[in-house]
Amino acid sequence: MRTFRLVVAALCALAAASATTQVRAQVRIGVLNDMSGVYSDDQGAGSVLAAQMAVEDFGGSVAGQKIEVLSGDHQNKTDVGAEIARRWLDNEGVSLIVDLPNSAIAIAVSDIVRDRNRVMIGSGAGSSVLTGPKCSPNTVHWTYDTWAYGHGLARAVTQQGVKSVFFITANYAFGQDLEKQFTDEAVRSGIRILGSARHPIGTSDFSALLVQAQGSGADAVAFANAGGDTTNSLKQAREFGLGAKQKLLALIMGQNNVRALGLEAAQGTQLIVPFYWDMNEATRAFAHRFEARHPKHLMPNDMHAGVYASVLHYLKAVAKTGAATDGRAVVAAMKAMPTDDPLFGKGQIRIDGRKIHPMYLFQVKTPAESKYPWDYYKLVSTIPAEDAFRPLKDGGCPLVAN
Repeated sequence: MRTFRLVVAALCALAAASATTQVRAQVRIGVLNDMSGVYSDDQGAGSVLAAQMAVEDFGGSVAGQKIEVLSGDHQNKTDVGAEIARRWLDNEGVSLIVDLPNSAIAIAVSDIVRDRNRVMIGSGAGSSVLTGPKCSPNTVHWTYDTWAYGHGLARAVTQQGVKSVFFITANYAFGQDLEKQFTDEAVRSGIRILGSARHPIGTSDFSALLVQAQGSGADAVAFANAGGDTTNSLKQAREFGLGAKQKLLALIMGQNNVRALGLEAAQGTQLIVPFYWDMNEATRAFAHRFEARHPKHLMPNDMHAGVYASVLHYLKAVAKTGAATDGRAVVAAMKAMPTDDPLFGKGQIRIDGRKIHPMYLFQVKTPAESKYPWDYYKLVSTIPAEDAFRPLKDGGCPLVAN
């Protein structure tokens, strides 16, 4: 009987070891984002789909290993996001965590990934500190950042004659950094900042903040928030009549915001993005594939595009290095290879982890100008890649030699 028990125990241990080996023999990608809150349409299930499409388009395997996509809902809570990241990395064989909207969570996960020598790609994260003081040899910042949006839009409105601005700002790392970046550029250009009203994520009533903005007498009101907060604050701003006398600036805005607001309310709003679904044949082809498979049949935004393109480039780097286990080696390979994909075109990843590509200033069309579903933007100007992001010397990244 004792011998039988020993044999059974040995077989169980062997089966467990085999299962663990099988899990670790896969290249596992974890999409970590807001699946149920104010950012769920801007990332959520769409980012998971974008990662799956990238894996499929790559061929489903890399370096002789099957690729699997996992997803997790961080609920916009840093402790929840950090716990999911630790579990994925320590117990479930995840080698890449991607997306990460909510900069506080992205910063925390970047540290966790660095400690475990895996890879993080912030395709939904915004804070420019990810390529500044908090840069890491294990992190790439792909789609956009607060420096690009803040400085780019400040330059644009300076040229349009705006002399003063009041902020309505999401009160966490992303919103505060976005406000700071716009302010730095605006003040240098002679624009006066007349104040800032801050709100937590998921605010439903912006009336008190809008009264402050209206009473400031500023030429423009800048909304340094995102997702559902941008939709709700802009909608209420229109209801308060702010758009009649004050220019409304959306420092980060996407087509889902326009769809929720409607063109009548959103028309004339200016925004900067690195990707729009209707830019060329390649972006349109991807967008129609994406829309057909999205649970809500949404068109891809820039952050969905960022997940797709960055996962493709990551897999190219894994193929080059031969394995996904050494995160620093994979990121080094990502930086060494020029980027090239159908959504962002050709580009590069700098030593600080910043992905470089052009940015585009768009204006939301009037209802009369829109000719078909999701036809929302008209191009105002292009910001060349070399001008779109913070100069390498100004970021304070420890990876950059003095």
